[in-house]
Amino acid sequence: MKSKLLPLLLVGALLAGCAVYKKNPRSVPAASGATKGNPQVLLLGEVHDNRAGHLQRYEELRQRVEAGWRPVIAMEQFDRQDQDLLNAAQEGCMDAGCVIRVMDRKGWDWQQYYNILQLALDHKLPLVAVNLSRADASKVVRDGIASSFDAKTIADYRLGEPVSADWRKAQEREIQAGHCDMVPAMMLPGMVDAQMARDVWMAKLIRDQQPRDVVLIAGNGHVRKDIGVPRWLTSYGPKLTMETIGYVEDGAAKGQFDAVKVAPAVKRPDPCAKFKK
Repeated sequence: MKSKLLPLLLVGALLAGCAVYKKNPRSVPAASGATKGNPQVLLLGEVHDNRAGHLQRYEELRQRVEAGWRPVIAMEQFDRQDQDLLNAAQEGCMDAGCVIRVMDRKGWDWQQYYNILQLALDHKLPLVAVNLSRADASKVVRDGIASSFDAKTIADYRLGEPVSADWRKAQEREIQAGHCDMVPAMMLPGMVDAQMARDVWMAKLIRDQQPRDVVLIAGNGHVRKDIGVPRWLTSYGPKLTMETIGYVEDGAAKGQFDAVKVAPAVKRPDPCAKFKK
């Protein structure tokens, strides 16, 4: 029974798009209303259930926006296939609660994102859905990274070629650490492919917004400079100015972000308990 339960739990976590729990995870054209000093791409991480970290991140973004910056806000919390619905919600809703109800997206604590959604509505900042759906994640696990992309994207990001060994190994280590070192070896390649496919989609959709600046709201693993979205952004296309900020529960994230903001750790049950049973 245990041997059957473990893969099911891991697949569920994989398709949801995050680990069980993991601690660590130019000025633009004048038309965008940007202020000097903001990058073309600002990547803001999170520990999904850490409210203090969410509030720190909101303040970072609020101050930049109230100073005149007008970026697009790209969010991991919405699947890319839901962009039309998200557009309609943003056009028809007066408050963030309405957007949340219209989208009806399960699996996220939406109170953590309410302020950012309201900021987008108040300042007419377009919201962009950038995540991989559960259905596409399943396909990627089965058929590889390239399976969810068109021929041009496969060529642009060289997805038909093996990813460098150091990159893949680092992603394997992160996935194992985030799943209590209990991922069967046979499942790791598919889980790495799904994580990388998410990052490629985020990078692609960020580039699609240019020349307008973009803020990415996503988990710390996605915004890491060494293995996440920034690495894909530098692998193809014109160079973009980027800034990455990790919102973590300890300071052990050297080299992973341009800046680290530490929030008090959340008291939570042992995330590995379900795997130990």
